[in-house]
Amino acid sequence: MSNPSWQKRKQHWLQKTEEFVQKTPERKERFQTLSGIEVDRLYTPTEVTEEISTKIGLPGEYPYTRGIRPTMYRNRFWTMRQYAGFGSATETNKRFRYLLEQGQTGLSVAFDLPTQIGYDSDDAMSAGEVGKVGVAIDTLEDMENLLRGIPLDQVSTSMTINAPASILLAMYIAVAEKQGVEKEAIRGTIQNDILKEYIARGTYIFPPTPSMRLITDIFAYCQQHVPNFNTISISGYHIREAGSTAVQEVAFTLANGIAYVQAAMDKGLDVDQFAPRLSFFFNAHNHFFEEIAKFRAARRIWAKVMKERFRAKKERSHQLRFHTQTGGSTLTAQQPDNNIVRVTLQAMAAVLGGTQSLHTNARDEALALPTEESARIALRTQQIIAHESGVTDTVDPLGGSYYVESLTDQIEAEALAYIQKIDELGGAVGAVEQGYMQREIQRTALETQRKIESEEEIVVGLNKFRLAHEKEPDLMKIDSALAERQIKQLHAIRQRRNQQDVNQKLSALKQAAQGSENLMPFILEAVKSYATVGEISHSLRDIFGEYRII
Repeated sequence: MSNPSWQKRKQHWLQKTEEFVQKTPERKERFQTLSGIEVDRLYTPTEVTEEISTKIGLPGEYPYTRGIRPTMYRNRFWTMRQYAGFGSATETNKRFRYLLEQGQTGLSVAFDLPTQIGYDSDDAMSAGEVGKVGVAIDTLEDMENLLRGIPLDQVSTSMTINAPASILLAMYIAVAEKQGVEKEAIRGTIQNDILKEYIARGTYIFPPTPSMRLITDIFAYCQQHVPNFNTISISGYHIREAGSTAVQEVAFTLANGIAYVQAAMDKGLDVDQFAPRLSFFFNAHNHFFEEIAKFRAARRIWAKVMKERFRAKKERSHQLRFHTQTGGSTLTAQQPDNNIVRVTLQAMAAVLGGTQSLHTNARDEALALPTEESARIALRTQQIIAHESGVTDTVDPLGGSYYVESLTDQIEAEALAYIQKIDELGGAVGAVEQGYMQREIQRTALETQRKIESEEEIVVGLNKFRLAHEKEPDLMKIDSALAERQIKQLHAIRQRRNQQDVNQKLSALKQAAQGSENLMPFILEAVKSYATVGEISHSLRDIFGEYRII
């Protein structure tokens, strides 16, 4: 418990300070984090409700508040995994190889919008979007070109793909086989988090029930055949980008995680077999200390959920492993070089919060896909933090900070209250179907916009410290002829492949989808026949239908 002598000393200090404030007023009446948590003038042991050493434990030990590994970055740095993808597979391959040459330690693939929602490049729905916000992938040949010259037994790959995650994973496995790499040797992560698509992002295809089936099919298949691949990256990043607070980001992400674990267990999977391959994906936003506390609180909540709710026994089942990306919604088109500073602070918060891998946004991403120079600066930001800042020399350097521990406790308490409410609504799936999380995010997003417009919240270069005239930066431009070339290549593949074989594989997939078999083997066979993303997705649409917001 807090020390009575400290309570007395703090009370005396507050009285004296109030006299000082009467003569020298503070900048504003109330100080708050972005989640609305009141920030006190001073933090002392009086804010810590339990003995710190008991509550937070030690690094690498339950409840993992201080990190999942005993020595953290003294052993090895986080994976520096820059998110990249644009135009064709061949163009993106060049960017991947450039980043690897510059010291990147893992790949992260951005797919274009048609790929994300299961349409081929020549579909009418794809017009104007081919290769624009990510790489266009239609068939196995595109995936072969994307990964050409990259040894898949040596590099781990993260793929930001959700509704068609099973198809893109199957393509990755097929390319590895062509390279002579065993399934057991490939490493990486697929996002595969459909619940947050309904909540915040929108690249869904199928209704919740068949979508959850596809996810648990991936869990089961990878457990048996691809044991070193993370089968899901449960994402708070997009929830935060949609306008949530840090507290909501933790709560809604972990509630989705609970739903996935429960679905897998309901299917008969052993929690200690699949839980160690679950991973998470968080945002690093602007409030430096709140972000650090957020990561620490998320680890502690998840450890308790897995141990107490799901009775998981393995230590790795209790450990929340996460990737972080700096906040895209915090970037400004105005004075884009300011974004380098924002990203540096956000990346530092992620490192001090104990992330396992990190993507740093480029300065010009509010305007366009990053240029090669901007991507290099973003990567160098991570490398400077790793090698020059000294923050990686000791484990959890802010552990025991009265302020950070108090924030960690408050975020934990408020997130648990949200999770309890979601449980009362029938869990994350029920909450999504009732629109609860969506409404909460919309409410906070509106409030944030109001604060920016009223200048209650300052965004440097946007609503304060503006420039009358700004220099137009050099931006990356996507070749306008890209879509034509991609469609031409797709048509050539359709001409070359064995159409009878494709039809048979798609028919077998549709038949399996009507039953209860694991769909991954059927999707893998369809992919190997050079069936397209759109053809496989449409085959499943025929059986599962499409999700529509009512």
